[in-house]
Amino acid sequence: MPPSTPAPALPRVRVLATGGTIAGAQTGGSRGYQAAAFSIEALIGAVPQLATLAQLEVEQVAAIGSQDMNEAVWLKLAARAQAALAEPDIAAVVITHGTDTMEETGYFLNLVVHSAKPVVLVGAMRPATEISADGPMNLYNAVAVAVHPAARGRGVLVVANDEIHFAREVSKTNTTQVGTFKATHRGLAGLVHAGRLHLYAPPVRRHTTESEFSVGPATVLPRVDIVYAYAGMGRELIDAAVRAGAKGLVIAGVGDGNLNTVALAATAAAARAGVAVVRSSRTGGGVVERNLEISDDELGFIAADELNPQKARVLLMLGLTRTADPAALQEMFFTY
Repeated sequence: MPPSTPAPALPRVRVLATGGTIAGAQTGGSRGYQAAAFSIEALIGAVPQLATLAQLEVEQVAAIGSQDMNEAVWLKLAARAQAALAEPDIAAVVITHGTDTMEETGYFLNLVVHSAKPVVLVGAMRPATEISADGPMNLYNAVAVAVHPAARGRGVLVVANDEIHFAREVSKTNTTQVGTFKATHRGLAGLVHAGRLHLYAPPVRRHTTESEFSVGPATVLPRVDIVYAYAGMGRELIDAAVRAGAKGLVIAGVGDGNLNTVALAATAAAARAGVAVVRSSRTGGGVVERNLEISDDELGFIAADELNPQKARVLLMLGLTRTADPAALQEMFFTY
């Protein structure tokens, strides 16, 4: 009888945990819950089927609800992801994360992590102790996506509710439903059902290995504030952000990134003072066009193109680490 061929070793995947609802636990039988109550080891132990997909190595980078995510954790997470991906035997990185700010973390990593290896963010809308918790299947699917060869080179991905999203495109659109993540512009990256992938077209904007952005231990991200526009708004919030030291402002404008006369005068003054001003939209969809109702060329503004305010803030922070020139920043918004 010929000797049997040993089974190939499963791929190694580094799991970086940050907390979130996926690691949450209800307290005292109430509807409320505490995020990040469980360790990543406990989450993995609750899904024994993961052992059929990959060899998982875990690291607890943070233990927070993602409403408490900040730039310091972003920088640490980027460094740990980059270090893991640089190891020849690591096939991919999976990051557990709360859903509130997952789109911002994902887009940040999409711009600063330089590797074609998959990076997959995963979370849950229901805590681990709730009836029909969505975390276990989301985690299983995320690992399945991460180890699939076709996931390479597609940038940072977000997996939830049997869907695969590009980090650049995805947004949280519902406060509580498990189908909260939507991609309003370019659609899904694919579907994943019980670990079986159906991938669609690759991303069209620059990311990861093609990105010009990088961060290191000494990186300090410039302060960028978001100001939400509304009927009858004044200039007070804009002026306050400038006084507080903002190097950039993102306006969550009405319609096509519009502002009333008073607020427009304040943002124009900020731009003249050297503050980078990006016009985004509060509508949740569509492209903010240059020079449509506001003369961006004359005022020195930047149009956010497809990016919502929170993602425009991420790109502007990184852009300002390289240049303060509005024309160069505008080209970044058309590129990334």
